[in-house]
Amino acid sequence: MNPVDFAAAFTRDPQAAPYPVRCDATAAACFAVVAAVLALAVDDGRRPDALGWALLLAAHVPLAWRRRAPLPVLIAVVAVVAPYHALDYMHLAPIPASMTALYTVASTGRPRRTLLVGALVVGVTLTIQVLVNPHEVVELLRVSGWVTAMLVFGASVRLYRQLVQSVVEKAAREGERRVVEERLRIARDLHDLLAHSITLIGVQTSVAAHVLVADPDRLDREALAKALDGIAQTCREARTEVRTTLDVLRAAPEGPLPDLAGLPDLARASGAALTVRTGPARVPAAVGAAAYRIVQESLTNAVRHGGPDAVVRVDVGLADEVLTVRVTDDGTASGAAGGSGYGILGMRERARSVGGTLSAGPRASGGFEVAAALPLQGREVLA
Repeated sequence: MNPVDFAAAFTRDPQAAPYPVRCDATAAACFAVVAAVLALAVDDGRRPDALGWALLLAAHVPLAWRRRAPLPVLIAVVAVVAPYHALDYMHLAPIPASMTALYTVASTGRPRRTLLVGALVVGVTLTIQVLVNPHEVVELLRVSGWVTAMLVFGASVRLYRQLVQSVVEKAAREGERRVVEERLRIARDLHDLLAHSITLIGVQTSVAAHVLVADPDRLDREALAKALDGIAQTCREARTEVRTTLDVLRAAPEGPLPDLAGLPDLARASGAALTVRTGPARVPAAVGAAAYRIVQESLTNAVRHGGPDAVVRVDVGLADEVLTVRVTDDGTASGAAGGSGYGILGMRERARSVGGTLSAGPRASGGFEVAAALPLQGREVLA
């Protein structure tokens, strides 16, 4: 058995081990052989006669079920070993079987039961020892010490197994939590990417349809070609971003992230006016990715709900180590009309993931506004 298998067997719940009766029966047979050798080789009492051999071998039979029923097995062993010692047979021979039964009770039971069993076993052992050798004080202490040591050892093993189990369960819960977080991150990324691209395709398709239907006799081929080119470009960009996202997920979750450098392309595709005032300051990758996704989702909502003639503005600035993002439109439709609400929820989660805040709602002068404050140092920003 290699060290890893031994450690796994030692830390595993003994009552959950495979083939417990078969393994314990084999161990009991080995203990019986050791007991027979001790009975023949050690001189600390009478040589076993037929009754002695019967009692000695009978003490090992219950050990085959020690992990199935620890306490009944201990009672059965004590019931056989007690008369064996009382008849002053070789006292060392049944010790391995007795200690194994004690260890099993201590390593599988609760502390209160272990203390009660220990007190009863020590009491019975001392009573027999006083009756057999009333003047052997050292022997009394030695026997009591062995019983106590075996109970403490079994209880220590039980506590160690519980500690290992708690660590394993904690690691499993942490793994599940990370899986959930990663799924949420993937869902947010794909939602932001696909919702933005599909919305733009829908708007451009509507423009192409309008050009075709509005005045078929005077077809504006240039406008139609421009709309169709926009659809094709948006599809190519979406396909590229999806492929990049999936490649990142296959390779490393912490792969390249979108940042502020991608904002001009977003604004150009949506027809929004963009202003970026960050100067030479270095924006952390996580903050830049959060700002990019917030702007992307805000533009998607503005195009979807702001109306065909809405003017959209994006303003990104830096003030007191806080990156501010503001997306406004002067449309008349509600920013949440007809939507599921997950877009704004996702934007709030994006802002919260870097210690920032986000507010979204109708403007007093008309239209809709999304405003986010993202600290560069990851500290909490109060609204």
